Amino acid sequence: MSANFQDRDLVLPGDVVYEGRIRTGENTYRNQDQVYATRLGLVNYTPDNVLVVALSAGYNPLVGDVVIGKVVDIDLGEWKIDIGAQTSAVMGIPDAVDRPFRTEYVMTRVLDIGDTLVAKIVDLDRRRTPVLSILGPGLGRVTDGFIIHITPSKIPRLIGKKGSMINMIIRETGCRVVIGQNGCILVSGPNREREEMVVKVVTKIELEAHTSGLTNRVQEYLRQIKERSR
Repeated sequence: MSANFQDRDLVLPGDVVYEGRIRTGENTYRNQDQVYATRLGLVNYTPDNVLVVALSAGYNPLVGDVVIGKVVDIDLGEWKIDIGAQTSAVMGIPDAVDRPFRTEYVMTRVLDIGDTLVAKIVDLDRRRTPVLSILGPGLGRVTDGFIIHITPSKIPRLIGKKGSMINMIIRETGCRVVIGQNGCILVSGPNREREEMVVKVVTKIELEAHTSGLTNRVQEYLRQIKERSR
C-alpha cells in the first residue's frame, strides 16, 4: 500500500494516486487495487482516505454556506438569485424579513432585480435548489464595494488555516472583505489603492493555490506593494 504522490501534489485526470486498500474520496475512483484521479487538482491523503481537491470546478452548494449572489427574477413570494450554481437559488419572504407572505407585500422594497446580496444557504429542496436566508448578522443587500471572483475550490486557500490568510489581508489592507463559498468576494476599503491591493493579492492566491508556503509569500508580496506605493 502506497501513495504515489506527496500530499497536495498537483495531479491530472487518470493519474494513479494510490495503490492498495484505502477509502476513495472526492474526485477519485477505484479500479481493483489502484485509485485514480478524475479531476485536475491537489491530491490530499489522510490515514484512511484519499481525495483530490479540484482546481477548476463549479460551485456545489452546501447547507450553511455563506454566498454572494445577484437577484435575477422575482416570482410570487420569492426571489430567484444567481449564486453560480447549476440552478438559481430561491429565497422567500419569511427568510428575508421574518414575516409571512402576503400578496400585497411590495418585495422590491427589500430586494429588486439586479441587487447584490450576502446570504446563507439554509436548505436544499428536493430538486437540490439552494434555499437562502438573509436573516442574521452580516447578511442582506450589498450597498457598497465591488465583487471579484475566483474558483470556488480555492476559497479555503484564501481563508487559510483558522482564517490566518484572510485575517492577514484584512489587517494589512484595512479593507472589509466578505468571502462567499461560491467564489464571490466582496471588497470595500478606505480608498481605491487599498482595494487594488486586495485584488492583486487574491489574484496571486488563486494562481498559486496549489503551492506550499503561500501565506509567507503573500505577506512579503503585500509588503512590497506597500513600499512601492510610498
